Amino acid sequence: MPESDSVTSTMPAERIQQAFSPGNLKELTHRLADILGRHMESVQASAGNVLNWYEPPENCRLASEFLDPASPLQNGVEPLVDRFEVLAKEMLARGHNLHDPRYIGHQVPASVPLAGLFDAIGSVTNQVMAVYEMGPWATAVERSLIDRIGQAIGFEKDTFAGLVTHGGTLGNMTGLLTARNVTLGDAWGSGLQGSDKAPVLVAHGDSHYSISRTAGILGIGTRNVVRVKLDQRRRMDPQHLDETLTVLRKTGTPIVAVCACACATPIGAFDPLPEIAEICRRHEVWLHVDAAHGGAACLSKKYRHLIAGLEQADSVVTDAHKMMFVPALCAFVFYRNRDHRFEAFQQDAPYLFDPSSPGLAEYDSGMQTLECTKRAASYGLWGIWSLFGQQLFSDMIDATFDLGRVFYEKLVEAPDFEPLHEPQCNIVAFQYVPDELRDAPHETLNQFLLKLRHRLIRSGEFYIVQTKIDGKQALRVTIINPLTTVDHLDGLLDAIRRTGREVLDSEHE
Repeated sequence: MPESDSVTSTMPAERIQQAFSPGNLKELTHRLADILGRHMESVQASAGNVLNWYEPPENCRLASEFLDPASPLQNGVEPLVDRFEVLAKEMLARGHNLHDPRYIGHQVPASVPLAGLFDAIGSVTNQVMAVYEMGPWATAVERSLIDRIGQAIGFEKDTFAGLVTHGGTLGNMTGLLTARNVTLGDAWGSGLQGSDKAPVLVAHGDSHYSISRTAGILGIGTRNVVRVKLDQRRRMDPQHLDETLTVLRKTGTPIVAVCACACATPIGAFDPLPEIAEICRRHEVWLHVDAAHGGAACLSKKYRHLIAGLEQADSVVTDAHKMMFVPALCAFVFYRNRDHRFEAFQQDAPYLFDPSSPGLAEYDSGMQTLECTKRAASYGLWGIWSLFGQQLFSDMIDATFDLGRVFYEKLVEAPDFEPLHEPQCNIVAFQYVPDELRDAPHETLNQFLLKLRHRLIRSGEFYIVQTKIDGKQALRVTIINPLTTVDHLDGLLDAIRRTGREVLDSEHE
């Protein structure tokens, strides 16, 4: 029997050999390439469902059953490569098809498929980071991207620092931990008990929940997050920020940081960063900007104006696994002042960090991140950038942000739809209000929209999400697939109307 057709043996040594077999890796990789290629052709042509919906107990039961290969594989009836194909196809058949242009939901992109190949190199060979010698190329890749993106944001070369971590939540926590340690002195070693008054975080009123979560983790406390009022476009109101900081300073309340957004999650609102930065400088307060979604606009000539002033922030978070269209997770944290790069974590680990080579500390990621062992998270981004150049990212940002405006204009023109804001990017929140509900109470319309979305996404025809704006239940789209077209948006409006009619008819039965 050829090595690629061999099966899992009952002998321990043979099982190990089969698991590590280069021949099996080669054969299964070839099979996977064919499976993925056909899958992407089908998905991008919208030949099936966007969301393959199964009830949670059913999926959990089946996943558990697959953990026991049972008699076929163990008795030599089913070749290993065929078993692999069954597993791979089941994973795809029961997953979420983000590469279908009708996926217009969460802020998780249809990632550039080729990026996954570079990630696969890191995964198969298990490239990890913490100290330079464990991940020399992964470190070099990360540093090159930090330098390139940081300069695109507007930081001056050789004066800033950065790191990559697993997601925007960890990124916000890392940046704000640094702010806490710099602002409050010996908080890392002594904690917060030395303060006469509890320190606070001052945050955008619609800031991501990771900000309040960070406040809890850092010992600041979620009730000590002071929310700044928003203007009519749901941006942080600079005047109210100024008033808030003035009161806090007069009362002697320690301020860890101001947390602004570029952009906030609910409707994609970009804060007026130049004004906010000037106010923070005047009050001598650390400015942290959660630019997880919108920070990538620094790579677009057309939309760069949205993040004007971002380079004045003390710390910035931006997610490559959002608007740079690479697989999750790959989040960047930047410090305007490179002297702050080691302030978040101040620990001694002699089994990791080599005192005989102190210069390598600059390249040991474990000195700056919460993770000790960290995957080579930026391989996908580096690979795509190296293949296509920076312009590809600008193209994808421009295409999706442009469609956000197109969709808004369609909503304005449609008498049965109501946009709840004028979008600045590719996030649009709106309501569908059929004639029967034009004068209905808010709660009736709210419940209708929830039922409509529930039915729509389970049909597999489109995938959108929900939010609430000033008490109004809203449907919300993030156009985060560069293959989505105007025709798909027209199809979404038709599908919402049709599904809405089904909901109304079912309630009258």
